[in-house]
Amino acid sequence: MSSFLRPAETNPKAVARIPAQAEYRPVSSHLAIAPPVSVVIPAMNEAENLPYVFKTLPDWIHEVVLVDGNSTDDTVQVARELRPDVTVVKQRGKGKGDALISGFAACTGEIIVMIDADGSADGGEIVSYVSALVGGADFAKGSRFANGGGTDDMTPIRKLGNRVLTTLVNAKFGARYTDLCYGYNAFWRHCLDEIALDCAGFEVETLMNIRVVKAGLRVQEIPSHEYNRIHGVSNLRAVRDGIRVLKVILRERGTRKRAVRPAMITGEVS
Repeated sequence: MSSFLRPAETNPKAVARIPAQAEYRPVSSHLAIAPPVSVVIPAMNEAENLPYVFKTLPDWIHEVVLVDGNSTDDTVQVARELRPDVTVVKQRGKGKGDALISGFAACTGEIIVMIDADGSADGGEIVSYVSALVGGADFAKGSRFANGGGTDDMTPIRKLGNRVLTTLVNAKFGARYTDLCYGYNAFWRHCLDEIALDCAGFEVETLMNIRVVKAGLRVQEIPSHEYNRIHGVSNLRAVRDGIRVLKVILRERGTRKRAVRPAMITGEVS
């Protein structure tokens, strides 16, 4: 069951974005939407995992944006074979944050979903995220520790670190998160103007979670289950990336809401 972090009241901005004669697409037996949904997938050498990832994506999504982190395998070729209409963004910089910023800039949908390319996330959950957004939330945040969520992938040290960092963010920023370092999220495109992302690494997820709270956006947690990576080895390093997350928390605690500026475009669309 989803846990509300802020009341998801009717959002006038969201209503205004829907054309009067919009074409509605069925999402489930009880939900149809007009806003187009873009799914951003940062990937580097994930050719073996993409078939599993793409298989779980709903057929009603508007577009898939694959951000290729200079892969040396057939990641791009496999993506195009699986989905000929995929938008491929060649990443110029390095890091997950840089990849996501590049992918967000290439999206044409009103709703943006970010999901990993390692097969650990179930694309079938996207309907829950979209439902929260059209129901009034600005930002739908995945949580492995909300009721109904879970994880097969976290080591005890990573669980402890995530819990400590989550508690710190809640205390410092007035949030009520149950999970902090998780990359399965969705949001209305207008949120990008409010949070002005500017970091390159894995800590981008923490930065987003902090800045949506600082911006006063409506956040709803979505229970999500994280599975083990199917093929390959993760680039995540618990201690190194934990320190980077902590630095982001401390930096953001000492800053006010930042001036709105466009998201950086660091990739080429092909």
